[in-house]
Amino acid sequence: MKIYNTLTRRKEEFVPLEAGKVKMYACGITVSGEAHIGHGFQALIYDIFRKFLEKQGYAVTYARNYTDVDDKIIARSKETGIPADEYAKMMIAKIDEVMARAEIDEPTLWLKATENIGNIIDFIEQLIEKGHAYPAENGDVYFEVDTCPAYGQLSGRSCEDALDGVRVENDECKKSPYDFALWKAAKAGEIFWDSPWGKGRPGWHIECSVMNRVAFGDQIDIHGGGRDLIFPHHENEIAQSESLTGKRFAKYWTHNGLIKVNGQKMSKSLGNSLLLSDLLDEYSPEALKFALLSSSYRNDVNITDTLFADAEAHLGRFYALIRKAEEAFPQETGMEAEIAKKFDEAMSDDFNAALALSDLFGYFKEVARLLAAGDSRARRITNQIRQTYSLLGLFKKDAGAYLARYAKADEIPAEVRAVAEARKAARANKDWAKSDELREKLKEMGYAVKDGKDGYELTKM
Repeated sequence: MKIYNTLTRRKEEFVPLEAGKVKMYACGITVSGEAHIGHGFQALIYDIFRKFLEKQGYAVTYARNYTDVDDKIIARSKETGIPADEYAKMMIAKIDEVMARAEIDEPTLWLKATENIGNIIDFIEQLIEKGHAYPAENGDVYFEVDTCPAYGQLSGRSCEDALDGVRVENDECKKSPYDFALWKAAKAGEIFWDSPWGKGRPGWHIECSVMNRVAFGDQIDIHGGGRDLIFPHHENEIAQSESLTGKRFAKYWTHNGLIKVNGQKMSKSLGNSLLLSDLLDEYSPEALKFALLSSSYRNDVNITDTLFADAEAHLGRFYALIRKAEEAFPQETGMEAEIAKKFDEAMSDDFNAALALSDLFGYFKEVARLLAAGDSRARRITNQIRQTYSLLGLFKKDAGAYLARYAKADEIPAEVRAVAEARKAARANKDWAKSDELREKLKEMGYAVKDGKDGYELTKM
């Protein structure tokens, strides 16, 4: 199988560091607020990576972190009056709950910054000893970027343009404006831990380097996160880790695209953040997954007003055919191996779930044809679809239960149904002119009608 490596900017054959085993780390959520759809997208992508690698026979250890102390969390603590550590625990509980509702599985390992303070201090001390970091007079500790000649290898940025869009603090305390904080001195009223440099807390970038090393040692196979983390977060992780160990930190760097809402970048400042919990109140977890996976994971996802409703409608039609096949051929347990083969081929090409999903439309068209012909192969196809696509979190529900709960997303308006029934009556009376007239009326209402042995099927155009 091949994976696109951000570091080399090309697809590479996947060969793990240790035969048969995969060590994978994905940057998790900074728990300053509830989980939004971007968090859900990233968690879904790496959950699928893990599951497909396991399907390929690898023993996968998959770690995610929670950043449970940082500037944003401290700011929210001050706003709410809840101590920062209690606020972080409260948000983690909420995020865990909504991810479970989204039917995204837990990683093998959960890692938290506040549970690794001692390890973080040890790591920083070693960087200082090796000449890659230095304490400042104000109690901060900085990584010295000039000691890392390969800095910029992941992002392609040089030091000259490295500050573009990056907030610079305490310039007067740094040897160079490029240097970044490993340890931040605590301000009055902030949460802190004791350290050799005084009371303070970790910088953002150091925690992932440290937790990776705690979980996996000096090297890992796959490191991932959203594309917005390439610089400076992942670039800084590489600098810290490789300066300490002298070894290549991660073999494959992978990054998912970002979320846009009607063409605009999703952000709290624009007021267009979509909370995962709100979306799950309206749509099924499967509809969210179907929509998010319908383009390459490396692409941005543009959430339009109809994206999730359209996905729910597709799933409603698919589940309706599954139910018909299961009712028509209740004893059929056979499978269609070609479907599984095509799925594996798609996913082996940089986890191309979008291609695998596009195949579904042809499969279900064939199911409809076979049902009309009374052919039990219809059930064999739906059996295989259920088994194969469960890896993407799809078709795991009882068809009847799914349709009862979510079919409203695919309901035909009563006025449209009335025209279709009038056309059915005209056809029964062999009034072909009236039938054609009503077909055109349906088109004007936005629906196509297809006649079959058992009646008709309406499809939104």
